[in-house]
Amino acid sequence: MQLSQSVVLVTGANRGIGRVFVAELLKRGVSKIYVAARDTTSLKALLKDGDRRLVPLPLDVTDPDQVAAAAVIASDVTLLINNAGYAAFEGAISASGIDLAREEMEVNYFGTLALTRAFAPVLASNGGGALLNMLSMLSLISLPVAATYSASKAASLSLTRSVRAELGAQGTQVVGVLAVQTETEMGAKLPEPRMTPQEVVTDALDAIQAGTNDEIVAGDQSRGIHAAFTADPKGLQAKMSTRLPQRA
Repeated sequence: MQLSQSVVLVTGANRGIGRVFVAELLKRGVSKIYVAARDTTSLKALLKDGDRRLVPLPLDVTDPDQVAAAAVIASDVTLLINNAGYAAFEGAISASGIDLAREEMEVNYFGTLALTRAFAPVLASNGGGALLNMLSMLSLISLPVAATYSASKAASLSLTRSVRAELGAQGTQVVGVLAVQTETEMGAKLPEPRMTPQEVVTDALDAIQAGTNDEIVAGDQSRGIHAAFTADPKGLQAKMSTRLPQRA
């Protein structure tokens, strides 16, 4: 799809990759961006320049009422970017409990599912549009120091593929973005390599504009890891499995 004059909703727009998505979308000529965050006061820096194309939207992706309200308020959206994410950085067994693992699933999987379900009819009514889900290379490879986060991202990859099949009939383009960790607050807690958020965002939006309807691997470092995974998935998983968490 063409981004020029499109209407976009970006979840988790207040920080990290979300903020870079907003900046790049403005450069590419979109007509409006709903910048969504749990706490809209966290959007102050993003809104300080007074660009009228930016519309703050209070949105907790785990809150059904806020999700439903967002679909009504942002009924002109043609591109939904599911970027909001949460990582506990815990092992599956070494963690003190499973509450944070549940939160990861609530945000990364159920939040993405809820937003996608709410906006599927919106996209259909606006000509099909596009959906972009921020995934992770950990959708493919489990990292024990972030075991439950890896599981939530694997679930999100499976969801993305199913949604692509279901929304094909209404002409909705569905892109899943696989990337290694970036130089953000969240990514800093994971082992290297790290990329700049700009690398990820550029490749992701290029894929949207090119009409890609598949997963993409964003950034050179991600492509290197993906190549190693493709060549020897068990070997790479064995290497990643040496990164063990400390017991709580």
